[in-house]
Amino acid sequence: MKILRPLLYFSIFNHPLKKEEIFLYSLHEKMEDVEKELKDALEKKIITQTDVFFHPNLTEENVTNRIVGNKNAIKALVKAKKKGNFIKKYFPFVEGVSISGSLSKGYFDANSDVDFFIISKPNHLWTCRTFLVIFKKIFLFNSRKYFCLNYFISSDNLEIEEKNIFTATEIATLIPIQGDVFNRFFENNNWNRNLLPNKTNKSLEKETVETSWIARLLETILQKRFGVLVEKFCFTLTFNVWKIKFRNKMKPEDFAIAFKSSKKVSKHHPSNFQKKVIDLLNTKYLEIKEKHNIDIPKEHV
Repeated sequence: MKILRPLLYFSIFNHPLKKEEIFLYSLHEKMEDVEKELKDALEKKIITQTDVFFHPNLTEENVTNRIVGNKNAIKALVKAKKKGNFIKKYFPFVEGVSISGSLSKGYFDANSDVDFFIISKPNHLWTCRTFLVIFKKIFLFNSRKYFCLNYFISSDNLEIEEKNIFTATEIATLIPIQGDVFNRFFENNNWNRNLLPNKTNKSLEKETVETSWIARLLETILQKRFGVLVEKFCFTLTFNVWKIKFRNKMKPEDFAIAFKSSKKVSKHHPSNFQKKVIDLLNTKYLEIKEKHNIDIPKEHV
C-alpha cells in the first residue's frame, strides 16, 4: 500500500495530506491508484479522512493547525524571500540561497523557523558561514525565527551524500530564491526521483539580485593566501566549538551526520533531526505491520 509511506512520513510532523499531495509524495504512477488505495485504507480503518485531508489518526486540531499554518506561510514566505535576497546581495561568497524546512512545505506556525539552505563559492564556505552567523548574533540577537542557517554546501560539491526519504523530501521541496547554481544542484541530485518520482522541483525566482560592492570588496580582500588562512581559521574555530558543546552528547556516528563538516559542507543539526525522523518513521512502519500486517521496507539514514 504505497500511500502509507507519505501519510506516515508527514504524520511525524502532525501534518495531514490532501489526495493530490499523497500522489506527489508516493511511488504511484496514476492518481487512480492513489484513490483506490485511499478507499481501501479507509474501509479497513488504517487511515482517517477529515474534510479533504487524509491521515493515520491525527486529531481535528492537527487539521486545523495545518489550515492556519498554510495561511501563515503565505506571509512568512514574503519575509523569507526578502531575507534570502538580502543574504545573496550583502554577504561574500554566496552563490545560491534557498528556503528549506517547514516553510518550504507551505507551513509556518509560532514554533517554526525560516531555514536557509545556502550554496557558497568553492573554498570559502566557512568564511561565508561565519559572516552570516556574526550578523545573526550581533544584529538579530541570535534569533533563528527568520534567519536559521543550518546547512551550507559549496558549488563544487552539489550532490547530497545521504540519500534517503528525509533528504529526498527536503531537496524536492526546496524553494530556490537566488542563484542559477540550483539548476546544477537539482541535476546532481536527480537520484531523489527514485524516491519521489512525482514531485517536481520549484523554479528559481525570476528576479536576480546583484552582489553589492561591499560583498565584492570582501571577496577581493579574502582571495589567495589570506583568504585561505581565514577559511581555515573559521572552520577550525567553529568545528572545535561544536565538538566541545555536542560531541559528548551523542554517538560518534550520529555526531558525524548531525555536524557534517568539511571544506565543502557544513551541517549544524544539534538534535540530529534527520535520524530522529527516520527512526520515528521506521517505528510507524512496525506499528502498521503489527496492526494491519502491511510490510513497508525500512528507511535508512
